[in-house]
Amino acid sequence: MTASQKPDANKPGRVLMVLAAVMGAGGVAAAAYAAHGGAERMASAVALILLAHAPAILAIALFGGRNRILMLGGFLIAGGALLFSADLGLRMFSGMRLFSNAAPAAGMAMMAGWLVTGISAFAGWRRHQDH
Repeated sequence: MTASQKPDANKPGRVLMVLAAVMGAGGVAAAAYAAHGGAERMASAVALILLAHAPAILAIALFGGRNRILMLGGFLIAGGALLFSADLGLRMFSGMRLFSNAAPAAGMAMMAGWLVTGISAFAGWRRHQDH
């Protein structure tokens, strides 16, 4: 059995992934709260969402490999970030919304994506334990 096959071989990495997932979900919730303060706050929320999530999406795309759970998390984060930003951007420039509750739905998608990303740390863990 190689080090990469041992269930505890990358335990610190798994713990960090779960912590990052919880922090990411909390960051989305904080940005949503800040977005309720007006146009300047909406613009900063859009920037925060896009700039904070783009590197995570890139990392998932580059290193996700065959981990379908991680890839699902990436798609939830990306879809939520794009929907959230589009809705806030439309509100800033036209006063209209994409649809009712688009931003809260997008925020929930991003939070779910971060949590799914954290859960992906355990994908295949049982399979490796049996060897």
